[in-house]
Amino acid sequence: MAAVTRLFRSSSSSSSALFYIRRSLSTSAATELKSQTCPPRIDPKGRNVQWVFLGCPGVGKGTYASRLSALLGVPHIATGDLVREELSSSGPLSKQLADIVNQGKLVSDEIIINLLSKRLEVGEAKGESGFILDGFPRTVRQAEILDEVTDIELVVNLKLPENVLLEKCLGRRICGQCGKNFNVASINVKGENGNPDISMAPLLPPSQCASKLITRSDDTETIVRERLRIYNEKSQPVEDFYRGQGKLLEFDLPGGIPESWPKLLEALNLDESDDKQAATA
Repeated sequence: MAAVTRLFRSSSSSSSALFYIRRSLSTSAATELKSQTCPPRIDPKGRNVQWVFLGCPGVGKGTYASRLSALLGVPHIATGDLVREELSSSGPLSKQLADIVNQGKLVSDEIIINLLSKRLEVGEAKGESGFILDGFPRTVRQAEILDEVTDIELVVNLKLPENVLLEKCLGRRICGQCGKNFNVASINVKGENGNPDISMAPLLPPSQCASKLITRSDDTETIVRERLRIYNEKSQPVEDFYRGQGKLLEFDLPGGIPESWPKLLEALNLDESDDKQAATA
């Protein structure tokens, strides 16, 4: 626990943060996956999973993690959302984070752990159990810290070709009024070297949002390419870390949500009929 303690030493509420991380990220037993190629059948009524979603920026981690969150009844915790919430606040970290994000750089371990601990503290007070982490861990150091305080059961690594990821990121839009996410890109990429074609229809907004769409300040080609470069540089060791533990599930997205969602449920040994509403939300 020394590594965790050092990370929180700079915070005035370090002992409280560590307490909530340990309490929020612990369960009575973890699922053993080292000798399995897919997770065991999940009972949606059990709703107590401890999963991590990995993948390049724009791959769709948030989309699929949020749907599974609704299906299984556990919180979807996206560190990217935590960073954006802090950016929109007047807190002491907002300016520092703005400089980091606008340059396409990764936020430091210390800042991410601090934001995550605050989120878990709020969830613990609400009685949350289990989680799906999205965007964390991004480095082996973060993965090692997470291993100190919990037993991650499964790590889902979503994958798309880089040219598709670039188109997706540049097509992202947010409604300036309701905050919902959309995508105006219509993607049709011919497969090469034996890879299949990939087609993704745009996710267009309803009429009430169409005139209020804005583009994230960090969704420019220069910044997106830099984020992808940094992610690819850092991701391989993290993937190897979890692959060595027998917890990594590689999933190549075959297309957009209609094509990918049923196949992802199949890979996770989940039945879409468990919760039709979650699958079509």
